[in-house]
Amino acid sequence: MFARTSSSFISTLTNHAFRRSTVNPALLSGLTNLRTKQVGTKNNSDYHVNSKHWMSDSTSSSSNVPVPTDDVQAAREARKAEKERQKAENKAKQEEKLAQEVEANRIENVTYLSFDEQENYNKMGDMTLVMSRSRTNRQFTDIADLEDSEKYPIGSKVWVRGRLQSIRVKGGSCFIVLRQNSFHTVQALFFKDKEDPDGSKKMLNYLKTLTVESIVDLEGRIVGDANVKSCSVQTIELSIERIHAVSKAQPQLPFLVEDAARSEAEVEASQSTDRPFPRLGQELRLDNRWMDLRTPANNAIMRIQSAVCQLFRESLYSQGFMEIHTPKLIAGESESGAGVFTTDYFGTTACLAQSPQLYKQMAISADMERVFEIGPVFRAENSNTRRHLCEFTGLDLEMAIKDHYIETLEVIHKCFVHIFTGLEQRYAKELSVIREQYHSEPLTFTEEPCVVHWPDAQEILKEKGFDVGDGMGDLNGAMELALGEAVKEKYGTDFFMLDKYPSQIRPFYTMPDPVDDRFSNSYDMFIRGLEICSGAQRCHDPELVQQMLAKKGIEPGEGLKSYISSFQDGVSPHAGAGIGLERVVFLYLGLDNVRKASMF
Repeated sequence: MFARTSSSFISTLTNHAFRRSTVNPALLSGLTNLRTKQVGTKNNSDYHVNSKHWMSDSTSSSSNVPVPTDDVQAAREARKAEKERQKAENKAKQEEKLAQEVEANRIENVTYLSFDEQENYNKMGDMTLVMSRSRTNRQFTDIADLEDSEKYPIGSKVWVRGRLQSIRVKGGSCFIVLRQNSFHTVQALFFKDKEDPDGSKKMLNYLKTLTVESIVDLEGRIVGDANVKSCSVQTIELSIERIHAVSKAQPQLPFLVEDAARSEAEVEASQSTDRPFPRLGQELRLDNRWMDLRTPANNAIMRIQSAVCQLFRESLYSQGFMEIHTPKLIAGESESGAGVFTTDYFGTTACLAQSPQLYKQMAISADMERVFEIGPVFRAENSNTRRHLCEFTGLDLEMAIKDHYIETLEVIHKCFVHIFTGLEQRYAKELSVIREQYHSEPLTFTEEPCVVHWPDAQEILKEKGFDVGDGMGDLNGAMELALGEAVKEKYGTDFFMLDKYPSQIRPFYTMPDPVDDRFSNSYDMFIRGLEICSGAQRCHDPELVQQMLAKKGIEPGEGLKSYISSFQDGVSPHAGAGIGLERVVFLYLGLDNVRKASMF
């Protein structure tokens, strides 16, 4: 019975091997030899084969299941090897096919040399690194001008360079938004062309490789009858004809510009929803300031900062001033009472200028009767507050006066009125963008200077519950804000001046009050209750200057000798002021931190 079973088993294996489409010769030979051996056996006892080949006697008595011989094992190994060979062969074919597809869809970089040769270039692909190889003679269009139908009629083609604000590729279509100058956006689109399926496929594949915030060149045909509410250009779109990445952004950005552009109110309101917006911390923004400045509001803040400088210059030029440029690496302190940064200067100690104070006074002695400067100022004051910076831009002015420092206050007031009105009239768009993210009301101011005297300010603060002591101490931040509220309530202005500060809290070069030398002919100016400017009539008498130095315990070093000498040769009475640019912008816009008004 066992012999028949074994013979039948071998026969089955052999027949199965013959039926396979691909027969391994070694397998077929092994099965045939094994079958021959079984058929040639005469004696039943011979069917009790050695346990090495089939089974032991003890096993055969308890089970009729055959045990494979070495030849059967070899056959199994052969079958396994054949399967592995076929698997490897199929894998190689698939890889070859994939490589062919990759090669067919490869998008080469484009070296764009001339508009006249444009038809010879691929319609998509990264632009070869721009290295001033040639002038391509492409005429680029500003996104802000695209809705000018006389310049750019429907159906005309335009080249636009912009930043990829967003991209969405789905199926046979793609929608992208290009941004220029942080403000102006336009939608561009691409749809699969049934007449050119291969070209459309390559275009869509390339569009998928583009990353948000990349710089791209796009040639598109103007399409009308659009209604794109999410873009600044709403009535037209661009149908993509060509597109090339000029500079690709990394796929993983520090944060999305879209997230950085949301107002605090919008972020706060989202926290109770299923999809809260991320709240970006100040350190993250400042560490990646170039990204933060791409947002419309923050970019506009820098434009307002530029505008303040422009308007400051305009006003002072119109009032007979000239611009000067003074040293920033000096021998000694330029401001008593202000921290100074020191550095080595070929074996001697030098200071970074805390202001152009001494030099602009010496300019008056040089018969430059009205001067101003816009330049860096350094203060080594470890004041980590929302309104202090160690380095800022100073708007400084100095002028000769005939009789009274009020002459200077009038000049400065006229200058600020020009700045305030100029911002609202000439930069209304930028202000609107800023106020969408950082809410503030337009600044109020008076036509004539609003000057509050020190004794009056002390009475106002007492009425508001502040302990002013003997009235000889400086104002703290809370006092300034309270005083600003009171002035706004009484005079209806956010911009005012406070004069007659105590002499003990002003620099040595400040002219004392002629009636009571405990006070001085000095003044500060405020916007929304915080100081933006400090100034005074200066001591122009050399003996009085030396007395003031001695009174404050200051030893006149090398840095002050030339300063005093300039007065000994005759100098006009004069007064001036130093204004912090970033603080003016910060307070005018009602921002919560002066660092938002500083570029870096």
